[in-house]
Amino acid sequence: MSGGEGSLFDHGNCEDQLHSTMIRSQNDMEFVNDFRQILILENLLPPMHDDNLKLLRFLKARKSDIEKAKLMWTNMLQWRRDFGTDSIIKDFNFHERDEVLQNYPQGYHGTDREGRPVYIERLGLMNVDKLLEVTTLDRYVKYHVQEFEKSIAVRFPACSVAAKRHIDRGVTILDVEGVSLRNFTKPVREVILQLQKIDNDYYPETLGEMFVINAGPGFRLLWHILKSFLDPETTSKIHVLGNNYQGKLLEIIDECELPDFLGGRCTCENDGGCLRSDKGPWRTLKKISMVNMDCTLRF
Repeated sequence: MSGGEGSLFDHGNCEDQLHSTMIRSQNDMEFVNDFRQILILENLLPPMHDDNLKLLRFLKARKSDIEKAKLMWTNMLQWRRDFGTDSIIKDFNFHERDEVLQNYPQGYHGTDREGRPVYIERLGLMNVDKLLEVTTLDRYVKYHVQEFEKSIAVRFPACSVAAKRHIDRGVTILDVEGVSLRNFTKPVREVILQLQKIDNDYYPETLGEMFVINAGPGFRLLWHILKSFLDPETTSKIHVLGNNYQGKLLEIIDECELPDFLGGRCTCENDGGCLRSDKGPWRTLKKISMVNMDCTLRF
């Protein structure tokens, strides 16, 4: 079996043993095997995507309906060809990243108590006019996809090794302080809906939980509109909180892993701040012994 989209793991017994613990349900395994055989017969399973858990994610997204999962899978492969996704990590240079982060603070920072990577986005601090002076919406979408590919190829595998269990979902914290219908302009709406479609259609079942914090009356009205575009199963993972959110975040994230501006103790002062640090096991993990075997990670 392939390690998926550029897996960190060297091929061999270590990866095989790790994968063997991931699908424990016999029923799930049978569905995956049936799905794989159909994809192989129709020449729809490139080696780099031949991964049990990836197949299972698409099946779960379509409630184990193999025909619907096949259509979703086919659309994903076509999108990857059209978008250039398979090579986007090495081919796309987002040279304006620092300027973008100044006008739209966001980034991965640490893990939650379950070992899942945490992504933080401060939507309320986005300056759309200045953002569009340093980049385009098309390039920003490419950056978003590139970061998602890095999560699948690098962050999730590193978190799995560090946590000694399979990790394939993340936690998102979305700070919407000050966001309302007034500043939710047409370009902002369009790019958010485009990103939502990419995430749901081409990276299904990768959201563990989302915490929307500092949600005032304006955002709650906006949320009432937005959630109509989302799958009910997705909305069930989204927790909309007001300004009394710190206790909830600290239930799932250790204060040493949570940035100080969210009520934690971390500042990442030596890395330019928490949202520029890309702090996490994917940065620090070199070698770890797992299942009594040595796993060497490629960086």
